[in-house]
Amino acid sequence: MTQLHAAHVPPADLRAALSAELGGAARSWLDQALDEAAAHPGTHGPISVWELRLAEAGRRCGPAHADAARVLVLHAARAGTDALTRVYSQGTADERRAVLHALPHLVPGPDAVPLVEDALRTNDTRLVAAALGPYAARHLDAHQWRHAVLKCLFTGVPVDSVADLDRRAAGDMELARMLADYAAERTAAGRPVPEDLHRVLALTESEPPAPGPADPHGKES
Repeated sequence: MTQLHAAHVPPADLRAALSAELGGAARSWLDQALDEAAAHPGTHGPISVWELRLAEAGRRCGPAHADAARVLVLHAARAGTDALTRVYSQGTADERRAVLHALPHLVPGPDAVPLVEDALRTNDTRLVAAALGPYAARHLDAHQWRHAVLKCLFTGVPVDSVADLDRRAAGDMELARMLADYAAERTAAGRPVPEDLHRVLALTESEPPAPGPADPHGKES
């Protein structure tokens, strides 16, 4: 179960796939954790029971499955923007990453964009990659999104991590200019130009999709 799947797969499908991969003890723990989160979604005392389960997920389910388990716990708890912000601000890097993966499942509007912006300011490449999932594709404005793509090139995060890259890069001449400037700077300094830069630059030369009424990125920001 990859981190990318945790953001892209609907929670019901994610739970089925994760349950199929977990051993008996881990699967039982997950079932109990999700039942508790669904039954007690709010804060009880200084910390909610489901927040404790977030901390346990790596030990109980293993590092390879922890992101998916945490996303499912957040979804079962029906965590809104305030709860997600609390977990993000107080949690470990692993828990912050799970919050970012959970955003497209839990926050319909742009309220959680500050969490994405915070992640993009870090030099934690796994956090940067997690920040650029479907939620960012829907809600980052053009200026923020272009700089996020450049952040990937600066830090070595594969652009495969950028959700909806083909659509958002298509026909973006300002992004093309920024990429060309960055490539020129690298060349002048005698440094190699990342292969991903050429890939994104080629995407900017494709035809942009016609903006529809529900497309939040149909006009320049």
